[in-house]
Amino acid sequence: MIVAKKAILIFCTLITGFYAHAQFRKYSNEFLNIGAGARGMAMGGAQIASVADGTAGYWNPAGLLHVNEGTQINLMHSEYFAGIGQYDFINVTLPTSNSRRTIGVTALRFGVDDIMNTLFLVEPDGTINYNNIRPFSSADYAFLLSYAQKLNRSEEKTVNFGLNAKIIHRSVGSFAKAWGFGLDAGIQIFKDSWRFGMVGKDITTTFNAWSFSFTDKEKEVLYLTKNDIPVKSTEMTSPRLQLGAGRVFGLGKGSSILAETNFDVTFDGRRNTVISSNPVSIDPKLGIEYGYKNLFFIRGGVGNFQKGLADGDTLNQKKVWIFQPSAGARFKVGPAVIDYAFANLANQSNPLFTHVISLKANLGWRKKEN
Repeated sequence: MIVAKKAILIFCTLITGFYAHAQFRKYSNEFLNIGAGARGMAMGGAQIASVADGTAGYWNPAGLLHVNEGTQINLMHSEYFAGIGQYDFINVTLPTSNSRRTIGVTALRFGVDDIMNTLFLVEPDGTINYNNIRPFSSADYAFLLSYAQKLNRSEEKTVNFGLNAKIIHRSVGSFAKAWGFGLDAGIQIFKDSWRFGMVGKDITTTFNAWSFSFTDKEKEVLYLTKNDIPVKSTEMTSPRLQLGAGRVFGLGKGSSILAETNFDVTFDGRRNTVISSNPVSIDPKLGIEYGYKNLFFIRGGVGNFQKGLADGDTLNQKKVWIFQPSAGARFKVGPAVIDYAFANLANQSNPLFTHVISLKANLGWRKKEN
């Protein structure tokens, strides 16, 4: 227990130390804030304290320690903006034979394919040549290697620590590419019916080093059309702290309710959030889940609270609180688990929804502990 307390203290000191000195560009690598797994997205992203499957590699790597049925595979697919944007997630989690350590590998991709390149649409003589249009893709990738370690052996309390090393690759056709690297660290505590979690995202800052590649002909067109020709640059992602707390309420006869709240704390200046100040802003998330005998679950959640214009109010310009609602369910079919989420991309007054489906399967194989 003393070891667990010391680990938590060191973790907090490390995170707050980085945050106190960070001043970086906002909204970098935003594709990493979409979410992962239909369960988490159905609960409004409130997952830091309770996540206990392979999607913990995304939400809180400490939660990987709760994968105790052997090797687990998680898959997810969703589409955005009528299929224009494609988002995919895959995770493989491998616990050791004594369940004190777990390794996870995660890959994410958010991409828009078949974008038309009209750079050479107009010929030098002013005529339009549609044969010069070529499609390209713009895609963001993230690869996470997760390691989770159990910090105590108490049956009354479980304290887990997790770490992510992530590699980021972003590409825009053949014109621009970026590579980046970052670290996440998290702690999760289960005590009786309570769940607590804390995650530091991008604790050492995450960067993207961009390089650009244009042919002489492309540079000529860009120059003649008065467009800037970009050069090498580095894009920094500011650290953030995510806190979570939840509780399980037993209802009897195999039924239970889990309620969780998360707080996403950023340190890069004022944002449009519930608590907005300089330099700290806080964005709350709320999620609830009803379960029956670990066979069937229904969920709901809200997040991304912002001040915005009331729906249809373009005359008075009155601002009200808007938020993103979501809902979902889980069904168990043999060894596989199917999760579904119906999530809003905009706010409660704007019906811009997406369907999210994820699949989880336990294969039963474990890595032997030396």
